[in-house]
Amino acid sequence: MPDIEALIAAHVRDVPDYPQAGVLFKDITPLLGDADAFGDVIEAMAAIFGPVDKVVGIEARGFILAAPVAYEIRAGFVPVRKKGKLPSATFAQEYDLEYGSAVLEVHQDAFAAGDRVLIVDDVLATGGTARATASLIQRAGAQVVGIAVLMELSFLKGREAVGDLEVRSLLTV
Repeated sequence: MPDIEALIAAHVRDVPDYPQAGVLFKDITPLLGDADAFGDVIEAMAAIFGPVDKVVGIEARGFILAAPVAYEIRAGFVPVRKKGKLPSATFAQEYDLEYGSAVLEVHQDAFAAGDRVLIVDDVLATGGTARATASLIQRAGAQVVGIAVLMELSFLKGREAVGDLEVRSLLTV
């Protein structure tokens, strides 16, 4: 496997002032468009934590990474979506972003009691999304084993927001 940090850094572009002024957006579409790089990243993310029952992907870019990670490790995939996007009874959790606030939901029957769950997302920024997702999983009776992210924006101190949950990142900037 190539140096995963260098591979990610070479395939992620910065987009200034998106989605609003002052935000430096990390665009992963060049990485996704390179089959070899994308495959290497999925394999690396799948190797981060031990066996789990479910992998949660956070809307929307988290879906792109979490579903193939779940497939790679033969775990179930659970989407955590923005409010109003899931068709059955849900748990909801409000959270803050680096540029606003939102609500996430998960199906109430997405997990069995005691399921070991891995959260996968593209970026850990302020940690609000990850913390809200962990809260949803715990409310549903499952155990969060950790958070795996493609990259961590360390200057936003997202690790502080997720408390004692273990975070593993393929690239920290």
